[in-house]
Amino acid sequence: MASRLSVEHGSGPGLTRDAFLGGRLFLNQPAKGYRAGVDPMLLAATIPAKAGERVLDLGCGAGAAVLCLGIRVPGLALFGVERQAEYAALARQNAEDAGIPLELAEADLAALPPAITGLQFHHVMANPPYFDRAASVSARDAGREGALGEDTPLATWVGVAARRLLPKGTATFIHRAERVPDLVAAFAAHLGSVELWPLSPRAGRAARLVLIRGRKDGRAPFRLHAPLVLHAGARHESDSEDYTDRVRAVLRDGAELPFPA
Repeated sequence: MASRLSVEHGSGPGLTRDAFLGGRLFLNQPAKGYRAGVDPMLLAATIPAKAGERVLDLGCGAGAAVLCLGIRVPGLALFGVERQAEYAALARQNAEDAGIPLELAEADLAALPPAITGLQFHHVMANPPYFDRAASVSARDAGREGALGEDTPLATWVGVAARRLLPKGTATFIHRAERVPDLVAAFAAHLGSVELWPLSPRAGRAARLVLIRGRKDGRAPFRLHAPLVLHAGARHESDSEDYTDRVRAVLRDGAELPFPA
């Protein structure tokens, strides 16, 4: 799902500087390789964080989701984990440029350093690699493959997130709809009060992405919410944006996107 909200400017060899949240945030990203689109903005908008809380972004890339959250909710203690050195360096630089404090660990999520394992968090979020390479083709670019090709099992991502949560803390992921069976099984094994929110490109269309949330020690039954429709109209009619008003407010104005009550 590509973003139409980026405004590119020269930012050094092989990099672009792209606008997010209607220009409230600018990110340096590789001109080629993995480039954040709307997915991390939607994820960040759902996190029910309050000033003073700790939030961990697993696999934070260049920092799109965690910094979008930092723009929306000032006063958070933000942490990120990213194993690819190039993207970790970009996340640090992007946080510094935005004036948002970010503690970043360059590490594999399956071998987290004490700076992360010594803490517990009110919220953990993740936008894990979408594609099981047993059933898909690897990307040629190493950075893009590292972001999109799953080599750490999805169940490991969820287990790590759950272990890092405080009691009643939330873990929220965004992922492909075809991975729902794996997502639900992993969340149910580690968390309670699991909720699934499909994201439909247009009314009446099958969801391509889903948001899923679980709560540490939660006891509420599983909930399947009605889909969130991303685009207005039955089809794309022109080159202009056609996001629904609710989604446009998230992408342009940094509005929150709470899970349905």
